[in-house]
Amino acid sequence: MGSRQVSEELDWQGKHVTVAGLGVSGIPAARALAARGAVVTVVNDGDDERSRAQAAELEAEGITVRLGDGATLPAGTELVVTTPGWQPDKPLFAAAAEAGVEIWGDVELAWRLRGPDAAPWLAITGTNGKTTTTRMLASILEAAGLRTAAVGNIGVSLLDAVLGEDPYGDLDVLAVELSSYQLHWAPSVRAHSAAVLNLAPDHLDWHGSMEAYAADKGRIYEGNRVACVYNAADPVTEDLVREADVEEGCRAIGFTLGTPGPSQLGVVEGILVDRAFVENRQKNAQELAEVADVQPPAPHNIANALAAAALARAFGVDAKAVRDGLRAFRPDPHRIELVEEVGGVTYVDDSKATNTHAAEASLAAYDPIVWIAGGLAKGATFDELVQKSAKRLRGAVLIGADRALIREALARHAPEVPVVDLDRTDTGAMSEAVREAARLARPGDTVLLAPACASMDMFTNYNKRGEAFADAVRALAATGDA
Repeated sequence: MGSRQVSEELDWQGKHVTVAGLGVSGIPAARALAARGAVVTVVNDGDDERSRAQAAELEAEGITVRLGDGATLPAGTELVVTTPGWQPDKPLFAAAAEAGVEIWGDVELAWRLRGPDAAPWLAITGTNGKTTTTRMLASILEAAGLRTAAVGNIGVSLLDAVLGEDPYGDLDVLAVELSSYQLHWAPSVRAHSAAVLNLAPDHLDWHGSMEAYAADKGRIYEGNRVACVYNAADPVTEDLVREADVEEGCRAIGFTLGTPGPSQLGVVEGILVDRAFVENRQKNAQELAEVADVQPPAPHNIANALAAAALARAFGVDAKAVRDGLRAFRPDPHRIELVEEVGGVTYVDDSKATNTHAAEASLAAYDPIVWIAGGLAKGATFDELVQKSAKRLRGAVLIGADRALIREALARHAPEVPVVDLDRTDTGAMSEAVREAARLARPGDTVLLAPACASMDMFTNYNKRGEAFADAVRALAATGDA
């Protein structure tokens, strides 16, 4: 199995550190630094009831908190540690740069605070599929008998994991999901092996351009020791590997939904196979699992499984553990989740498809489809998505604030597809959307919630949107009105 990495010891005693932002990563960062003797000041733009309660807890521990003032750099600051949501153009960061003060993200801090003989990181990023792939990887590592955890952007603090906070005792390896925000502020992170799953325009308001977004994603390959895993169907990911400065002997490993070449993982007659981590890879291949072992066996999810398998194999995991780990894995809710079959029509919840790239992958998994879409477009356009998916569409039901953008794309590229445009953005609109979709669908069809948009115009988050869809489908089943 992969070797451990020795971390550097830093002297934090008396060091003046400013933490930008409260929340999931800011609070543990502040506490970890204060516990090591740093003089910590937390600055936060918000000054609401929740922020005041969090501030009171931290101040009771000797940490200074300034609410409603996230723009000013506190006097004497020697280091800024930022939470991922803070955009790079914040005045605080400009002031830090002018003063020659380094800026780290929470991931960089976790990397610097690793203990001696730290567990190596297997790191994953991409526009879509990060969380699923990270959890798949953890499932495979566990099947191999390794002590591991899925951490990072997946919602589990990396700081807790690297500092050994319960339940993250003495781990062998970490499966780490990293967002582009986190990678932007993580100059020193050096993974054992890493994967970029795919790249499509997203978060461009934060990064400023597609080029900057891709460059931040590509940081995950810097300093890789064993393998840089890329998507053979997405040339930009391979370009990022070529541009990366890696350790001597680190290999480029591709994954493909087709027959793999040497140094690739792929699919042959319904079997996931490895032609990268085998002897004589020019001629030999190792069977890893069947496509049926991956749930759901949609094309993009098979790609996720291949990426997870590549990272596990780079760490020395055997083929049986790959198969057993994939069989044991179940996706999170609202990610191509089968809700129910009603009247011969299958209802699938992919509320997590919050951008066009994710929706395209979801739409490619079914045929024919009644598509429920819409929400907040976040600056996206839908012509390419509709062009690629038009032949699969039985009909479309549109909801949400920016539904007109999808309606116009359908009119341009799929004028024969019947469209129901629901002129409402209240949460009850989902029940009507499901009833309209049922009316359009025929037995054998799939009604697919793949919004291609964010949810916040109608719902608290994509989870609530998916729950509303599932509730509406179950109500439809209960009435038999299908």
